[in-house]
Amino acid sequence: MDFMPGDDFPTELRNLRQSFATIRQVSDPDGLRSRIAQLEATAALPGLWDQPDQAQTVTSQLSHAQSTLEKLTTMQRRIDDLAVLVELAEETDDATAWAEVASELAAIKPNLADMEIRTLMSGQYDPREAVVTIRSGAGGVDAADWAEMLLRMYLRWAERHGYATRVLDISYAEEAGIKSATFEVNAPYAYGRLSVEGGTHRLVRISPFDHQARRHTSFAAVEVIPQTEATDRIDIPEAEIKVDVFRASGPGGQSVNTTDSAVRLRHLPTGIVVSMQNEKSQLQNRAAALRVLQARLLVQRRAEEDAKKRELAGDIKASWGDQMRSYVFHPYQMVKDLRSEYEVSNPTAVLDGELDGLIDAGIRWQRSQDAPRP
Repeated sequence: MDFMPGDDFPTELRNLRQSFATIRQVSDPDGLRSRIAQLEATAALPGLWDQPDQAQTVTSQLSHAQSTLEKLTTMQRRIDDLAVLVELAEETDDATAWAEVASELAAIKPNLADMEIRTLMSGQYDPREAVVTIRSGAGGVDAADWAEMLLRMYLRWAERHGYATRVLDISYAEEAGIKSATFEVNAPYAYGRLSVEGGTHRLVRISPFDHQARRHTSFAAVEVIPQTEATDRIDIPEAEIKVDVFRASGPGGQSVNTTDSAVRLRHLPTGIVVSMQNEKSQLQNRAAALRVLQARLLVQRRAEEDAKKRELAGDIKASWGDQMRSYVFHPYQMVKDLRSEYEVSNPTAVLDGELDGLIDAGIRWQRSQDAPRP
């Protein structure tokens, strides 16, 4: 960001203060301090780690609350320091001082924008970790390859942010690519960020599988659901679940392809099917599949409740529609989100994990629409 002496830095500073005041009000530092004290007390209980899942939830929430409070404190200090720099630059009217102001202003703005995005994620399940499923759609072998490209894209995005991921299931296609994949993103607000990625993703390119080098269009569906927690109370009677076991397919460790360790759960009342094969044992795969099934039922229940509320209110809105984003490599190069109208001219970078611009634009669009969602 290049500023010259004489630019309106006081106005820039005033805008920063106003934006931060809104963020601070929404974030509620006093409430965060109280929450941190409660979580620290819980974390200090002697028998906490007797229940590892609950212990991990507590420590994750504590770490996130502490991180949020630290970001608020640091941003307040940086804005106050910037105000001092602006005063000094105005007094001296020195080019070096103005350059220092411009540099710090350029550094603060993206951090403040990221904090603002966090305040927009106010859905009930937004603070949770995410479970993402990708399925190939129309387009044959190109679609299977496209699904695998999307899997790599999201895993690279998570890696860029230092988010832990765990692939729960992959079903490989016969010629190339994958039929489907399910993975977890284990980070606070992973669901809040990735929920806007749900929908149908369209790829247009010269097919590497077409010997005539023709242009092909392929589709893949992305589903994002929040990770369930112990407080969700999703009880599924055994009589409502059909369990199938089978031999895992594709590359893997020593137990893959040698035992019937893969598990498929079918929820009979809804028809929801979940398959898991990447864990070492049948028991582990069943537990992972049950977690994902519970999460999908949780989302379905919340969607039904929202639909009833909208019907009672007499305001039933259409959904986004299936196709939410296009990735074009030929005859031009562009990624365009069809909801927010956000565009990127470098699809290669996007598929390498540079997704933040598209995700942030999706979150802003979603908030502007005030679209009910889980």
